[in-house]
Amino acid sequence: NGSGKSTLVMLLLGYYHPTRGEVHFKEEDRSLPESRIRSRTSLVSPYLNLYDHLTGEENLTFFSTVAGGHVTGKRIDELLRMVGLEGRGVDMVGAYSSGMKQRLKYALALLNEPDFLFLDEPTSNLDERGKGIVAEIIEEYRQRAIVVVATNEEEELSFASQLCRLGQ
Repeated sequence: NGSGKSTLVMLLLGYYHPTRGEVHFKEEDRSLPESRIRSRTSLVSPYLNLYDHLTGEENLTFFSTVAGGHVTGKRIDELLRMVGLEGRGVDMVGAYSSGMKQRLKYALALLNEPDFLFLDEPTSNLDERGKGIVAEIIEEYRQRAIVVVATNEEEELSFASQLCRLGQ
């Protein structure tokens, strides 16, 4: 705790600016502009806020629109199913448990099918079922994205260890 994991994630995402040094995302030896990085990255963190006065579906639609995208009802259903919230998209997020909110954050993060998926304390507030869902998401996304895990939880370290062993 307090070692700077979340700060490092925020620096990598460009939400904070370093007091020394620089952060660069490169593709084929060319630095990517910040606008391109933001469109290709997603973050899941227990510190992200959702809109309690909106439904799960409305949160997904709102955040997609703010990011300049458009999400369809079919995609919303797919995302909610992926995170174990099928049938709960019409419920107000204020009525969700903390674990349900954390799973909705995964649905939000996966909206843009990111190339870089940052997970800060990825299983925070999750029960065993939720942790299993996260493990499945990591397994799927490590095949097509760079997954960065910031944690001090032994169980979550196994996600990172698995990723390293697989060369991802």
